[in-house]
Amino acid sequence: MAMLDNNRILLIAGVDTDSTTLQKWHDANKKCIVYSSSANLYARQHSDIIVIAVNEKSHLKETLDAIQAKPKLIILEKPVALNSIEAKLIKDSATRDNIPIIVNHERRFADDYNKAKSLMNKIGTITSIRGSLHSGMKVYSPREELTGFYSLLHDGTHLIDIILFLLEDNAGDSGSILSLSAVTGIKKDEKGEVRNLNAHFSCSKCSDVSIQINGESKFFGFEVDITGTEGRILIGNGIFRLFVKEESKLYSNFYSLEEDKSVKGPKHSGYFSNMYKNAVEFLDGKAELKSTLQTGMNTLAIIDRIKERLH
Repeated sequence: MAMLDNNRILLIAGVDTDSTTLQKWHDANKKCIVYSSSANLYARQHSDIIVIAVNEKSHLKETLDAIQAKPKLIILEKPVALNSIEAKLIKDSATRDNIPIIVNHERRFADDYNKAKSLMNKIGTITSIRGSLHSGMKVYSPREELTGFYSLLHDGTHLIDIILFLLEDNAGDSGSILSLSAVTGIKKDEKGEVRNLNAHFSCSKCSDVSIQINGESKFFGFEVDITGTEGRILIGNGIFRLFVKEESKLYSNFYSLEEDKSVKGPKHSGYFSNMYKNAVEFLDGKAELKSTLQTGMNTLAIIDRIKERLH
């Protein structure tokens, strides 16, 4: 829908190996040509943009094939690949053929997270960042290495990437990649699958960064809590709150944090439409990509280091 809503993009073809899904997509996009394999598509069509939205286990092959089709831009669903080794193969091929890739870490494009980033100067020096992810999916299982079906990779990639984004300055420097100091609170079930973990990091811009990923919840929760010397920002799914330093109403000669209710998050995040807007502006030479292959690889490298502590 985000593609169809952008008047600079003409959707011309779609691919799916599942014939039922492909027919449903074709019914909704009757002017498009459909194919049962990407090889058939590339043999018959040439596109400015190729969008890859497949399961993680297929990212490497499909991205390498897309690079050989020589589009002007590839939009790749997150994460870049199953691991950093596969991601490097993608990067080597993309670099060799000079094919730019935008990675769909959509919160980098979302209006609410960009607004939160713009407000960080209001909360003083950043003292801590807490990220949390709650779902019913297992956090990690060695048996799923070839599928990517675990939340550390599936949704944890979003949590880690958005923390890196919030730490970035205008030049895209996140104060060096987060340095992993410890993984604690590891809980495994009877199958040996990780159901909870806490990962602790530091970097030059904040010495206290941590994430909690829980895979035993009956709900989905995604939050980032940023505390500074003069305030706090809480943002997540359906959450946007700014707290600032005020004279305490409870104690004399003290300051407390009070919510600034004049600051509200946007009603719509616009993450997909903003991503396609960025893609079009990049192809027009008007903007740099906001979510690159390298930023995606930075996130994947951190996930790989967490996994090393779990074996």
